[in-house]
Order: sequence, then structure tokens, then C-alpha cells
Amino acid sequence: MSDGTPVGAGATLEVFADVACPFTHVGLQRVTARRAALGRVGPVLRVRAWPLELVNGEALSGSAMAPKVEALRRSVAPGSFAGFDPTTFPASTRPALASVSAAYRVGPERGERFSLAVRDALFEQGRDVSDPDVLAELRALLGVGDPTPADVSSIDADFAEGTARGVVGSPHFFTPQGDFFCPSLEIAKVDGELAVAFDGEGFDAFMAAVFPVVRVSRVASRPDQGPGARGGRAGPQASG
Repeated sequence: MSDGTPVGAGATLEVFADVACPFTHVGLQRVTARRAALGRVGPVLRVRAWPLELVNGEALSGSAMAPKVEALRRSVAPGSFAGFDPTTFPASTRPALASVSAAYRVGPERGERFSLAVRDALFEQGRDVSDPDVLAELRALLGVGDPTPADVSSIDADFAEGTARGVVGSPHFFTPQGDFFCPSLEIAKVDGELAVAFDGEGFDAFMAAVFPVVRVSRVASRPDQGPGARGGRAGPQASG
């Protein structure tokens, strides 16, 4: 939320992210889990497009994502990525991002639901979310129409805006108290292998910004309380 609107019912939490980023999948799960635990209906996630294929100059691959998924499963998200299949990883996320835009045209709640559902299809069900039939099925299930040319154009518009605002990777959240890149994970290479650890201090700071009237408990932020994602020291490439 870059406009300073108080976080709560009717508010949105803005995040730039790619559908294919496993850290985003976990991070969005953690935000919605905390929101539900607090008994709140807001903020609603407003997921903007941050296509990592534009950042990196090439599409992501399932084989490149597999070690990141495994590192997350091994550490902070043991219950996630149950159906992840590197062989069905999308060749491009642009079709999915256009469908996300179409969902947000219906309304913010519909957009959030589709943003979560398309990531669930990819990471929990092992589906190719660049397949037109898969996307058409998801849109029909959630009452979303076909993407328009404006939805397709919104991908590049979001990327340009995110670049101008200093987005460094996926996911990058914006709140009235500041912006947070991939809050709740420490990501590093240890002996040549990717290592992921929960960053309780980073997650607490993020939750205090998202839910400013709530005293955040470090006990409630333990990694075994749900999935999470943080990578503020890892740079843009760590999120894709």
C-alpha cells in the first residue's frame, strides 16, 4: 500500500511478484495465515506483476527452481510444494499474469483468490500455468473472464512502475511504514548449496507494518507456525 491508507478492512497490501517464484508462494501463504489468525478480512493482497523472465533476460526453469523449492521444504515450509513438478514448470508466466490482471478487474478479493489459486496450481498440484486450458479452467472456477489486451499490457506497465519504485525482487511488499523485500527468510549459499532460514525479526517488523495495531509475538512467528519467505540480503536473483 503506497498511498498511506490504513491497513484493515477495505485496505490492500501491495506486492510485486512473479507467479513462478516459490518464495512468493510461501510468503503470501504466511500473510493470509496471519490475517486469518487475527480474524481480519483485510488487507487484501494486491499482487502486481514482476516477471522474473524480464529481470533475468530469460524464462525461469523447473530445474533451476527445484533446489529452491527443496530448500524451502527442508526448512520453513515442510508442508508446502507437495505436487511441485519441474517437468510441468511454465515456459512463461505472462499468460498467468494476464489472467491475474483480469481477476483484479472483477474486484480485489477475486484478484487475491486467483493470485493464490494460480500459485497453488503450479506449486501444489504440479500444473503448467502457461497452458491456456489450465488458465481457462481456473478462470471459470473463480468467475473471471478472459484477459483483454489491456491485461496483457498491464504486465509491462507493472514492471516499469516497480522498477521506478525500487523493486528488487519477488516478492516485494509496500506498506505505509515502508517496503519489504521477501520478508521472513534469510537466504544464503552454504558450501555451494542454497540454505534458507527463518528470520523472525524481519517477519515481526513486516507484520507490525501490515497490522500496525497488533502487538506481534515472537513466539507466534516461529517457523513451525506456518510458511514464510524472506530474502532481503539475497538480491533479485534469489527470488527467481
